Amino acid sequence: MNDHDRDLAAAFDSQAAQFEIAPVQSDPVGLERLVSQSDLPAGGLVLDAGCGPGLVSAALLAAGFRVVGVDLSREMVERARNRCAPVGARASFLQLSVFDRRLDPLGPFDAALSRYVLHHVVDPTAFVARQVELLRPGGVLVVSDHLTDPHPERARHHEVIERARDHTHTRSLTGGEIVDLFAGAGLVEIRLTEETYALDFDEWFDRGSPIDLKENVRAALLSGPRIRGFTATVSPDGTTRIEGIRAVVRGLKPADGRAHDR
Repeated sequence: MNDHDRDLAAAFDSQAAQFEIAPVQSDPVGLERLVSQSDLPAGGLVLDAGCGPGLVSAALLAAGFRVVGVDLSREMVERARNRCAPVGARASFLQLSVFDRRLDPLGPFDAALSRYVLHHVVDPTAFVARQVELLRPGGVLVVSDHLTDPHPERARHHEVIERARDHTHTRSLTGGEIVDLFAGAGLVEIRLTEETYALDFDEWFDRGSPIDLKENVRAALLSGPRIRGFTATVSPDGTTRIEGIRAVVRGLKPADGRAHDR
């Protein structure tokens, strides 16, 4: 692992217990909707890239897919194995980077999916390209992540808040930037779906890996510009709520298998 990946693994080892019960992560309706929106080949073999505690994997398994999950965090992988143990041979989980060549003989995959992973990777282009490499011709790639504002100043303010709350955060992208990653990797029939979600500020902050005080982050969130995809409001009871936008982006690897050469 490089230094960033070691930090990421350590952070998510410590966050695992809170992460797997977080409302935005564990919402069963949202998980079912993600599987439905992904429109994956029936019964196919799916790579869950950054599988965390196996929440997405469990939803995929319930829908009849086979899953290989990989994650940098040992604790997350153990939780994924425990969660999905009842399905036995239809699931396997490995503490690996998606870039690890030990993944190669486990494919090619019919689909690859990541949720809330892209904003933690150092090189999003390489992250997408590697998953495309692991797909069979005609395979499906899906990335789901929260979005930032297309306006540079508002996006910069968003990044300050995200990194203060979680030092492993790299950069949030706009929906258009994610679509561009797919196009640059040679994928076709690309489509983007947006949906809103809500966060309780305190719950969100408390499961992070902060480098600043909670009240400083709250003040920055409430005093800055209105950010598309990350808008804060204060409820009458004094709680702070964040209204977010996440995207599900789906694309196909061309049937001739040449996507990785583009």
